Amino acid sequence: MGRLFGTDGVRGVANADLTAELALGLSVAAAHVLAEAGTFEGHRPVAVVGRDPRASGEFLEAAVVAGLASAGVDVLRVGVLPTPAVAYLTGALGADLGVMLSASHNAMPDNGVKFFARGGHKLADELEDRIEQTYRAHASGEPWDRPTGAGVGRVREYDQGFDNYVAHLIGVLPNRMDGLKVVIDGAHGAAARVSPEAFARAGAEVITIGTEPDGLNINHECGSTHLDKLRAAVVEHGADLGVAHDGDADRCLAVDAKGNEVDGDQILAVLALAMREAGSLRKNTVVATVMSNLGFKLAMEREGVDLVQTAVGDRYVLEEMKAHGFALGGEQSGHVIVLDHATTGDGTLTGLMLAARVAATGRSLADLAGVMERLPQILINVRDVDKSRVKTSQELSEAVAAAEAELGSTGRVLLRSSGTEPLVRVMVEAADIEQARAVAESLADVVKSALG
Repeated sequence: MGRLFGTDGVRGVANADLTAELALGLSVAAAHVLAEAGTFEGHRPVAVVGRDPRASGEFLEAAVVAGLASAGVDVLRVGVLPTPAVAYLTGALGADLGVMLSASHNAMPDNGVKFFARGGHKLADELEDRIEQTYRAHASGEPWDRPTGAGVGRVREYDQGFDNYVAHLIGVLPNRMDGLKVVIDGAHGAAARVSPEAFARAGAEVITIGTEPDGLNINHECGSTHLDKLRAAVVEHGADLGVAHDGDADRCLAVDAKGNEVDGDQILAVLALAMREAGSLRKNTVVATVMSNLGFKLAMEREGVDLVQTAVGDRYVLEEMKAHGFALGGEQSGHVIVLDHATTGDGTLTGLMLAARVAATGRSLADLAGVMERLPQILINVRDVDKSRVKTSQELSEAVAAAEAELGSTGRVLLRSSGTEPLVRVMVEAADIEQARAVAESLADVVKSALG
């Protein structure tokens, strides 16, 4: 059996891979591990539990709550809220643990369990490993130490979570956005109420799509993975911009007034310059992953902003930010972390800050996003190959070197093994789309022959 925890918690098809028994067991294991680590020392532990609107979240939430309470943890149920809201409330309420039930941008049949430590930060890999070991030990027959009587956890609803989180978002904005017309696509997910409310309180005229979750329609042909409806709505209503979230609202993509996509790299570029102007871009540095478009790197060089790049995954961006005191980081997919105001990617906060920049400058989103030019990028997934030999194949190494020589300083090659599938991703950027495609296809053929 492989490792239960992936890069973003435990995910799988709800009631098949991710069962009620697994969710309950992981919650009890988390309580025991954190108790052993001294997290609960000297006080009665408290956990914040939230979820996205997936139908399976209802029984999984019940399982998590039961597991925590059975381990002696008091539970505050905050209901349907974004992942960053659960992280924020975990910190703001002084809770010892946060649990979010969501599979983010995945299709509805999936769900996931994500744990947050005290302060609303993601658990360290070492703690996740210990939780998994403890869970497996119990599944193999090792008994739990169970409290009884007054020692069991108590469960109550925390209805103030929505207003507390929205107030936090509004409180950190640099300016209002009166006069802006914004279309919000909530992906029929966790931000369906939060994001429109926050934008409205900030002064925007709000038009909504994808804000009627029924438990089954989350991410279905809407949200940050399907921008067509948002593009059409922005143009139809003559809006200044559109904002799209994913199912748990930890990411944000945008479209300009003409319906053109503004991706995570462009959003990072806009916010980096805004924060530098405000004096809040610590160490004049922004953090991104190696998958960021070369155009982003060139734009930051031109603007005099330092760029640090990490492995793919927002957790690696966050680790780099925390280790070196950087304030801004993110991914092309729309995970943007503003560490002064959030402990994880926050799609609603990102959209608000982007719209606030439009309002403050009086410039269009297209004009602001024009600070960087996205170079053509071709991505090919080569399946059914031995991905473990990507870094050791001499044939592949020589082919990459030849491709890099051909592209020169205006292009880039990236080969990366998938973390979850038997495939290798071939990514090529170049000033010319046809050159990028030709080089990518040639490299994909070499991957097949060398690793097949």
